[in-house]
Amino acid sequence: MANERKPTADPARSLALLWRTREPTSRSAGPALSVDRIVQTAIEIADAEGLDALTMRRVGAALGVGTMSVYTYVPGKAELVAVMIDTAYGEMPRPAVEGDWRTRLERVARDNLALYQRHPWMLRAETTRPVLGPHLMAKYEYELGAIVDIGLTDVEIDAVLTLVLGHVKSAARAASEVVDLERETGLTDGQWWQSHAPVLETVLTAGAYPVASRVGTAAGERHGAAYGPEYAFEFGLQRVLDGISVVVAERAANR
Repeated sequence: MANERKPTADPARSLALLWRTREPTSRSAGPALSVDRIVQTAIEIADAEGLDALTMRRVGAALGVGTMSVYTYVPGKAELVAVMIDTAYGEMPRPAVEGDWRTRLERVARDNLALYQRHPWMLRAETTRPVLGPHLMAKYEYELGAIVDIGLTDVEIDAVLTLVLGHVKSAARAASEVVDLERETGLTDGQWWQSHAPVLETVLTAGAYPVASRVGTAAGERHGAAYGPEYAFEFGLQRVLDGISVVVAERAANR
């Protein structure tokens, strides 16, 4: 079976929307309708109901206009989602670069995590092919500025940023799945484990899995569940930064 693929945005139409090189107009839709208003409405729908609930018809209904009026401004859902992502990037703070590189990079990581927490639909919408809009470029420029002076090559600097943001996205996705499961099942992780405990006690022989039992018990007591999203993010972020610091120190020693 072929893998299901998301609709792809037409490059020319997508870039025109992202950079607003051509703002369509529609007399029938009224002067209040615009790409920005459509995008903000779409983000509100995705935030509240998820990406699957987002359709051009749904956006039109929320705006009180027909679906074809929405298409006058945005050619399709793929292009709409691309502009939504870029618009969300524009929400991110870009304070003055202060502190050492580790402090700055940690700030970048936390700001990206906060963005995913506000807009969890982005975890599904983003791909390895970035939306090449103005907010993405400004975000990339700012984040590179946090580490441009640490003594690595340009390729390594890009790789460092990719590594950190990859950890952030992985941690955010895992945390989002915990929330989704609680909503879908009506059970917290702790309640889910409690419901399975009687059965596990009957099938697991005492002492058969000593390391798994010891470690699993310790983790469960620490997190109140089998998995602690906050702990996983913090632990992983510090280990990623530790690894980067080794490379930075090696480069400094060789200069």
